Amino acid sequence: MFRIARLPKKDRQTRLVQSLADNPFATDEDLAELFHVSIQTIRLDRLELGIPELRERIKSVAEKSLDPVKSLGIEEVIGEIIDLQLDSQAISVLEIKEEHVFSKTQIARGHYIFAQANSLAVAVINADVALTATARIRFVRPVRIGEKLVAKAVVRSRDGDECKVRVETKVQGELVFTATFRVVEMTVAQNRHE
Repeated sequence: MFRIARLPKKDRQTRLVQSLADNPFATDEDLAELFHVSIQTIRLDRLELGIPELRERIKSVAEKSLDPVKSLGIEEVIGEIIDLQLDSQAISVLEIKEEHVFSKTQIARGHYIFAQANSLAVAVINADVALTATARIRFVRPVRIGEKLVAKAVVRSRDGDECKVRVETKVQGELVFTATFRVVEMTVAQNRHE
């Protein structure tokens, strides 16, 4: 996020509404830093404007989700799915907590970042069974405890029972991880014979 010079209240509130429209996952702390004001000022602005706190905004976005996950159990998806349009795109959010990091460095273990992206790439596929065939991944920068990973999966192409899914994971708009997955659909009958 870029920083905005201190603004008059009315202008700040107008920009606050726009900032949250662009990124509903921004925390009060993120917004306070962005607008050069205290966290309390942001909370008061939200209250005046009738903007709910982060947890409620996330829930609201999730309720607008269009499609149910078919290829995985919802509990098997790493992170919280907040948008899902089968065979098109999906978004999930994962907050990095103590159990996700190395104790010495407080840096997230890579397999959690990968698992969020991989499970989202499989979940976006409109099939009863979908499996990852290949993955090309790139860790762009370390992720630290307390950061929120927002992963977006987009189905780029389909060729028969194979789909190419691109996932980009960001923290506050900054790219931290990318992956391209080749996901293969299987019928339930194929799955039983193997």
